[in-house]
Amino acid sequence: MAPKAAKKAVKKATKKVVKKSVKKTTKKKVKKTKKAKKAKKPKRKAKRVSKIAKGKLAKSSVFRGTKAKTKGGLTKAHLMKSKSGKVVTKKTHAAGLKSYKRISGWTAACSKARKALGIKGFCAIGGKTAKGKALHAKAKSFYKKK
Repeated sequence: MAPKAAKKAVKKATKKVVKKSVKKTTKKKVKKTKKAKKAKKPKRKAKRVSKIAKGKLAKSSVFRGTKAKTKGGLTKAHLMKSKSGKVVTKKTHAAGLKSYKRISGWTAACSKARKALGIKGFCAIGGKTAKGKALHAKAKSFYKKK
């Protein structure tokens, strides 16, 4: 019986040694493959940020200085803030002033007529109501005097 027990002990010892060596070799192989994968990946370049502003707030971002120009090519030199605080082009602002000059006489006459008749709030000028007709007639009289 002694020789059989000795054989079993030897077998157990060899199994342990074989298991350890197999574990070591598989670990090394796994590590190598991970390193190889890392080496294959190319380095990422930094994202290039556009200097051209796009979208709804394009003009305001150019006006603030965060972007260089709009999609249409407007730079900060082309832009300004309107009376209401909106960023508009100088060209558009000038066109608006020019077009208002054409009707400024009529608006002044209407406001004068409203004051004379004591009308406050909304009233359709020349509408179906008596107030509207009277307002239109009064504004026309003030407009013709100028």
